[in-house]
Formats: sequence, C-alpha cells, structure tokens
Amino acid sequence: MSTPQNSAAWLKHIRQDVQSMHAYAIQDSTGMVKLDAMENPFSLPPELQKQLGERLGALALNRYPGDRVNVLRAELAKYAHMPEGFDIMLGNGSDELITLISMACDVPGASILAPLPGFVMYAMSAQLQGVRFHGVPLMANFELDEAAMLNAIATHQPAVVYLAYPNNPTGTLWDADVIERIVVAQGEQGGLVVMDEAYQPFASQTYMDRVAQHGHVLLMRTLSKFGLAGVRLGYMVGPKALIAEIDKVRPPYNISVLNCECALFALEHANVFAEQAVKIRQEREKLSQALALLPGVQVFPSQANMLLVRMPDATKCFEGMKSKGILVKNVSKMHPLLSNCLRLTVGTPEENVRMLAALKESL
Repeated sequence: MSTPQNSAAWLKHIRQDVQSMHAYAIQDSTGMVKLDAMENPFSLPPELQKQLGERLGALALNRYPGDRVNVLRAELAKYAHMPEGFDIMLGNGSDELITLISMACDVPGASILAPLPGFVMYAMSAQLQGVRFHGVPLMANFELDEAAMLNAIATHQPAVVYLAYPNNPTGTLWDADVIERIVVAQGEQGGLVVMDEAYQPFASQTYMDRVAQHGHVLLMRTLSKFGLAGVRLGYMVGPKALIAEIDKVRPPYNISVLNCECALFALEHANVFAEQAVKIRQEREKLSQALALLPGVQVFPSQANMLLVRMPDATKCFEGMKSKGILVKNVSKMHPLLSNCLRLTVGTPEENVRMLAALKESL
C-alpha cells in the first residue's frame, strides 16, 4: 500500500479565513445539569410522547417531504398572527435562515450590521459568505447605543441590520422607540432589518404587531425556545415579495418529514408549551431575586429564559459549578462588555435550586 504524497496538499483549496476560524464549540454535558444553551428544561408528558412516537412511526420516510411542509407553514402563520400580505419560510433552525439571508444579500460592497455582544451567527454567516460585518457596541447596561447605531447605518449603509428582541446573551428587551428609529433609518437608506425573536415565548413584547408597518422588515423566530431545540426548526415572516427572493436560495427539502411532523404536533398542543413558558418566566424571576442577594453578584434584567450575571471571578465560579455537576456558559471572553459574566439558563425548579447552591459555593 503506497503512502499518500503530501497529504496536506488539499489545504490550499481551503479558504485562509476558514483555516483561521474555530468551529462552533458545544460543551460536553455528559452527566451534568445542562443549563448552558437556553433550552426548555421540560420534556413532553408521557402520554404525548406516546402519541408523537406513533405518529412519527407512521411517516413515509422513503419519500421526500411533501405538502405537509405547507400545512406547517400555514399553521405557524396562524400561530404567529402573521399579517395580511406577508409570507412565511422555514429553516433548519434560525441558523439556516441567517445563512440564507447572507447568501441572498451578497451583492458587491454589501455589509451586515448588528449590536455587540449579540448572537454569534450574525457575524459568522457574514464572514462565511464573504460579506463585511460591522458590530456596534451596546452601552454598559446592555441597552442599544442609539446614536452609534444610527451613525453606523449612515456610514456603512448595511444591506441588513439584525436586532435580537430580546438579545442573546444579555436577555435585554430593548426600548421600543429606539428600535423604531433604527428601523426607520435603515429603511430610509434602502436596507433590510431582521427582528430576531428567538426568545419571544418569555418576553413581554413582540414586534409582530408593528412589522406590517414596514416593507423592509423580516421577523424571525424559532421553535427551539418554544420547547423543540432538538427538532431544528426556524421560521421567518415578511412581505411576500421579499420572502420570495430569499426563498430562492433555500435548499429543496430543507425541512425533514420528522421535523415537520414534530412541529405540527407541538402546535396542536401549544397550550402545554405555553404553560411551560409561564413556569420558566416565574422561575426566572425567583432566580433573579435570589441572585441579587448574593454579595458581589450583579444580575441583569432579562426577558429571555436566561440570566446574565457578573461576579468577581467568572472563570473560577464557572469551573467550581462545573465540578459540582452544573454546566452554565462562561461568556466573559466573548466581548469586553461581558467581562466576568456567566450566562445561566433557567431550568426546572429543582435544577435552579442546585444551580444556585453550586454558584454560592463557587463564588
């Protein structure tokens, strides 16, 4: 058997910027209380698990996805109260939709703009598509810097502005009037706005009731925080003509029959997931109050299913909690504004008690 000659020669075909990147890291959670990824901690009740299993088992897995995807689009549009004259497209999670937006908007000189710290996929999707990314720092309290955002829009004239509502990793639900002025400014220079409502089930406000006022705004959501993180299904609504253009770059059959049927089943039992969201919001408030009593700990207001907390030594606390079987997210190196911050997913009441105890011991 011959030895391959210059086995790394293929590297010349891999882009230099890709070679210098790090792959998206997922923490090993084996044997841990997993509170690092903003998942809904509640599973389906046993009876619903049984019903879903029977339904999935009867699917024609030998066939490509068919009209059930359009049934799901219609049901999601109804569930989300999509306005008249709008359309809806589906993605393999919000991540795919973000990628498709970058692909569709990749014209010469295009750029994408978003506040920082924010969801990493906005910048990553831009980079992978060869589109410039402009990050605008938030203020120290994680509110939008309106003047800086408006100046950046005027200077860079971005193709797309992303606004997470609420924001990840801070949980902040930004001021509605500030958002409206940013949306208007971006529209006046001919760009698009994407309102990312991944955490909508836990927030007190939505942009859905205002989205019809603008012809340049897309609203994106996911079923991950609804309670189906493992199903990988995101959706985006917007004016029909705009959705039609972005939908052209969507791969055919991007939603599997299994994902589709799981989502339809969940929507049929939306009340179960709504009750879970109420419990998570209640737990978030209890957890926030308990954290605020700890010496040296600052907890930031959140309208998501997570809490951002700052402490004297985030890395020490993170490692201490991990040694006690509690896995959270150390975001302290993600951005200077997040110095010594941990992001804590809100879990079940029992998980939250354990997390709080481990955090206290690890301070």
